[in-house]
Amino acid sequence: MPNTHWAFLFVVLLAHSCNGFYLPDSYMHTYSTGDKIFAKVNSLTSIETELPFSYYSLPYCKPDEGIKKSAENLGELLMGDQIDNSPYRFRMNVNESVYLCTTPPLSEHGVKLLKQRTRDLYQVNMILDNLPVMRYATQNGIKIQWTRFPVGYTPQNNNEDYIINHLKFTVLVHEYEGRGVEIIGTGEEGMGVISEGDKKVASGYEIVGFEVVPCSVKYDSETMIKLHKYDNITSPSCPLELEKSQIIRQQERVSFTYEVEFVKSDVRWPSRWDAYLKMEGARVHWFSILNSLMVIFFLAGIVFVIFLRTMRRDLTRYEELDKEAQAQMNEELSGWKLVVCDVF
Repeated sequence: MPNTHWAFLFVVLLAHSCNGFYLPDSYMHTYSTGDKIFAKVNSLTSIETELPFSYYSLPYCKPDEGIKKSAENLGELLMGDQIDNSPYRFRMNVNESVYLCTTPPLSEHGVKLLKQRTRDLYQVNMILDNLPVMRYATQNGIKIQWTRFPVGYTPQNNNEDYIINHLKFTVLVHEYEGRGVEIIGTGEEGMGVISEGDKKVASGYEIVGFEVVPCSVKYDSETMIKLHKYDNITSPSCPLELEKSQIIRQQERVSFTYEVEFVKSDVRWPSRWDAYLKMEGARVHWFSILNSLMVIFFLAGIVFVIFLRTMRRDLTRYEELDKEAQAQMNEELSGWKLVVCDVF
């Protein structure tokens, strides 16, 4: 293989190896009051099937700046996660209830898709500051923790399906204040350490918990469609009657809203994962892993074939050069040149 090919391959491998994976919670984020924080959404997963789907495969509200993939670490890649941005916006220490969007009238395909995802028990996975959303449920007097909430639900003895369109978030925050943080800076005189009197005081709020209560609320679509994204609304209560819940039906408009409440907590940032560590381990997305392995093997096979063809072409060319050199040598040693030493 020519030297240029090897150099190009080395540069590509070096650039790829330098792009390290980001490890979640490797450092702490602190937020000031009023700072905007956007939640992220992961793939829709189900306890009934191994096949995950993109969050935006359903008619959910989309961000104004468009759907953008989030950087994934090695663990997320192996688990088959697909993390995207979302329109869910929070402001630190600002309790509010806001309107998000209203969908167009649901088509027959959209209704069929929503009902299928609901009856297959698909769940929404949401992340805030690298913390998965936590949902609490009580079954037979036992408190159960979940790290997701359902797309919708189907009541017993009822053939209708209802969509979750209102989310009640609770964000647990801990006030952080660190004194005497040493700052190293560069100036005209080179590298130097800030003096004790000029040491920075780091303060703010750190997120130590992220909880949700999902609800299905039937809104007047004609009224809701006049609102703009993030307009404040009156906080609705989760209805117990099915008549006040949002049914999944053709030509129905679905309005999505959410509310958030910030609650101060004594939990410190290093201990915020304790509640998750007590839960059972998440299910591995074997289908996604198998799909990723097949793609990797397919691409590796293509690269291997290209490599073999290039090597074979180069070896053939070198053999032809050797044959030409040998023929030229034989030509030089033919005829009268064979007896030149005897003649002279």
